[in-house]
Amino acid sequence: MLRPEDLWDDVLALRASCPLVHNVTNLVVMNFTANLLLALGASPVMAHARDEVEAMAALAGAVVLNIGTLQPDWVESMALALRAARARGTPVVLDPVGVGATAYRRDAVRVLRAAGEPDVLRGNAAEIIAVAGAAAAARGVDSLAAADTALAAARGLSRDSGAVVCISGEHDHVVDSAGRHVRLSNGHVWMTRVTGVGCGASALVGAFAAVQRDRWRATVAAMAYLGVAGELAAERTIAAGGGVGSFQVALLDAVHLLDGDTFAARLRLEAA
Repeated sequence: MLRPEDLWDDVLALRASCPLVHNVTNLVVMNFTANLLLALGASPVMAHARDEVEAMAALAGAVVLNIGTLQPDWVESMALALRAARARGTPVVLDPVGVGATAYRRDAVRVLRAAGEPDVLRGNAAEIIAVAGAAAAARGVDSLAAADTALAAARGLSRDSGAVVCISGEHDHVVDSAGRHVRLSNGHVWMTRVTGVGCGASALVGAFAAVQRDRWRATVAAMAYLGVAGELAAERTIAAGGGVGSFQVALLDAVHLLDGDTFAARLRLEAA
């Protein structure tokens, strides 16, 4: 079973190495995602052009693909970056934002998975169910399904693809093809009220995967870190009389300043 101290070792490794994380992500979240990575201690790059994505992926410690704002040339760029990363053994994280909402998004995910299965798939319950091929209720990029209901789909998807699968929700679940499964219970509802927190979580998974070869452990570390930081940020914001605008800034501060003792004391992680 993972201990908080094990996960904190990965935090220290990340802060020491400042890995380059190549994001082909959506227009809505670029700035916040970059700032989250910087606050964590990683180095973000947002490169989408077909002419450079392969070269950038070759330089990066991890590649993060996010389908939030799709257009045809971006799908092609993502596929090129994915193939380049796969060829070098660089970890790839896929965030299938709103995949169940339209046929175009479902087709884009199929194209990307055909180019090479990602190391990690991270999404909400509806997104994971949709990628697995089952019916799910979705509204835009928001999930109308509880994370627990996606567990069977996540386990099947992980077995079929070999990828680590992370379901985000009130409780986060991380499963892999070897049968490992943890549930994380940190965080705060305000994390759903700031655009880009979920997308940023996928980017943090990429940052941890750049320094931790066990992709399951890297995913657990990223989600645990962000959950604890989000919980602390909400508590501090509420105590100061602030709302979700202040919370966004407080979350960046918490990601930047979180220490090992606080992380270990606050982490709620259980084998499932």
